[in-house]
Amino acid sequence: MRWLVLGIIVLITIINYLDRGTLNYMWIANTKIDYTLLEASASMPSSGSAIFHQDLHQYTLYNQDGTTQNVDTAYILVHPNGQTNKVQYIKKGGIAIDLKLVDPNLPPAELAKQSKKLLSYITMFFMFAYGVSQLVSGKLYDKIGTRKGFFVSVVIWSLADMCTSFATGVSSLINCRMLLGLGEAGPWPGAVKSNAEWFPVKERALAQGLFGAGGSVGSILAPVIISMLYLAFGWKQTFLIVGSLGLIWLIPWFIINKATPAKHPWVSEEERNHILGGQTATATNTNDQAKSWGELLRLKNSYAIILGRFFLDPIWWMFVTWLPIYLGEVFKLDIKQIAFSAWVPYVGAAIGAISGGVFSGRLIKQGVAVNKARKRAIIIGACVILPAMIAAAFATTALVAVLLMAFILGGFQFAVVNIQTLPSDFHTGKTVGSLAGLGGAAAVMGTIVSMFAVPYITAGGNWLLFFAMGAIMVPLAVTCVFAFSKN
Repeated sequence: MRWLVLGIIVLITIINYLDRGTLNYMWIANTKIDYTLLEASASMPSSGSAIFHQDLHQYTLYNQDGTTQNVDTAYILVHPNGQTNKVQYIKKGGIAIDLKLVDPNLPPAELAKQSKKLLSYITMFFMFAYGVSQLVSGKLYDKIGTRKGFFVSVVIWSLADMCTSFATGVSSLINCRMLLGLGEAGPWPGAVKSNAEWFPVKERALAQGLFGAGGSVGSILAPVIISMLYLAFGWKQTFLIVGSLGLIWLIPWFIINKATPAKHPWVSEEERNHILGGQTATATNTNDQAKSWGELLRLKNSYAIILGRFFLDPIWWMFVTWLPIYLGEVFKLDIKQIAFSAWVPYVGAAIGAISGGVFSGRLIKQGVAVNKARKRAIIIGACVILPAMIAAAFATTALVAVLLMAFILGGFQFAVVNIQTLPSDFHTGKTVGSLAGLGGAAAVMGTIVSMFAVPYITAGGNWLLFFAMGAIMVPLAVTCVFAFSKN
């Protein structure tokens, strides 16, 4: 039964990542159109053809619908895929263009600069709300339980995503994304608390890893599903469709998650004894008193989670937010090409999340102290991230870049699932959600700083400093975990 409860949480985590990816993948959604290149002297250009005017540095495109347009050479790829008689027009589209938040006639570098700044600002408001919700949700889940807590979170974020289809400008986008952040943060402290209730200590990192893998699977599916929905229905309908999935999920959630393991009617006595017998004596003590934020902040152990996540979590958000923009700007991929490239890094993330939990869980079963097992996993994850981050900064093709990012996010998940499990190692059930929430809020603060920096350090299309910033965060996170975490 414990795996079924976890499975339904993994499913909503997948939906969670679909919802949060809607804006990023549809923000600038370019498409590519092929034209047959004709000589400038051609007298009767046919539809689907193009003529280059060297003196103006422009192409005249003769569209299939009978219209013509003049476009700058910056939006034309000459001889795509080795076809000497073809040119490819990069047609600008997406939410930022459709809502006229940026001028599509700007030079490519200026358009990219403006669109990145706007996306950065909107995402920072999302992250601010997400951070506040980490704190509030942790306390809320500790108070009302995971069953009701997930209900509140899912309803808020689902309605927020659906409402985004009615956005008309930056203000309405910000409001919808802030509401989305308030709802979407809940499952993270909620999952930690649920795992502490449903799993013995030796299985918790694996459970947390499967939960993290759910986010990775959501990130794998997001570029494909969102891009296909966008091309078929447009961005407004995509928000409505994806947003409704969470509301549908609530039906099996209330059917399956009836109560905690001690009282759930579907849990066998054997499983009940396995779960409760593998937890600390205080973990199931109903008279145990929850610690306040002030009490938690006075404990040295708390800062292993708070500072560890402050430095490490921004790496995840850097790629979740900026991967489609990076692939489009650096390698000139359109929305279809991004859809079939951007999922690759999250395969590595899913593998890292599960293997990170399995690794520390096996060490604990072998008699290694819990604290040492978590730290070994964190070190291994860091050793995977760093060289891949450095190599990705110099990737020359989109394929090489996304493969290296698979190692980056795989190493990240290998480490972070063990950091996220620390609250349930250090505390009892009534405090786990609160400390997980503090760690999540710290992660958001670190992410907001990185979000603010990205448009400036990637100005002009040079993303070297982007990867350098990510590389610096890794040793800082590991140092904090080791400096503050005690047995």
